[in-house]
Amino acid sequence: MTVEVGEVIGVDGCRFGVERKKWELPFLAEAEELAGLRRVMRLHLGLWGLHSVIHTAQICVTELVGNVVKHVGAGTPTCLTVSMNGGHLRIEVSDPDGQALPTLVKASGSAEGGRGIALVDGVAARWGVILRGGSKVTWCELATGLLTADGHLRGVQVAKAEALLGLCGPGERMGPEHHERLSATEGAQVATGLIADLLHWLRAHGFDVDEALDRAQLHFEAEVEAE
Repeated sequence: MTVEVGEVIGVDGCRFGVERKKWELPFLAEAEELAGLRRVMRLHLGLWGLHSVIHTAQICVTELVGNVVKHVGAGTPTCLTVSMNGGHLRIEVSDPDGQALPTLVKASGSAEGGRGIALVDGVAARWGVILRGGSKVTWCELATGLLTADGHLRGVQVAKAEALLGLCGPGERMGPEHHERLSATEGAQVATGLIADLLHWLRAHGFDVDEALDRAQLHFEAEVEAE
């Protein structure tokens, strides 16, 4: 029986859902905090599998928080909130000043104000400000290429792996006509077992397992570097 990749991995291309829960980080807006916030973004977005938008997200966080430092004041109690809005990554920076609103201006060589927001406007799919009493939330959303909030980025390698996991794991019992979303944790367990099975196959055919793992790692790193 021939099974198409799309049949195994589901209509939207992801059989194993990636859980991406909204998270919040309260902090005091200081210029010295920016590097730490960029590291936090890299860590969390890496755990979410959103490697392709890490740099852009770091730019947006830097500019939105820098706007608070400059126009509201250093030491202002601020909160960073990161979540998914469908296939978009949503970044929110809230502060207690509802008067100092970010303004988009045409950047020039001599202009200082508004350049950070202009940068956000240039890289984000959309952005805006929400007033909440005496406070405000400045937000932006980045396109990730995802079809759903718990999906994964598409690619030939990922699609092939997803198909194998569907055939070797829980999806095998449900059949290709079912498209129930399973957890990424379940997928990881199946993937680990599949890797172990492949190592057994290599060993049974006289190959050096450690050498094969090293070659696979080098191959993987080269493909990631080329993305």
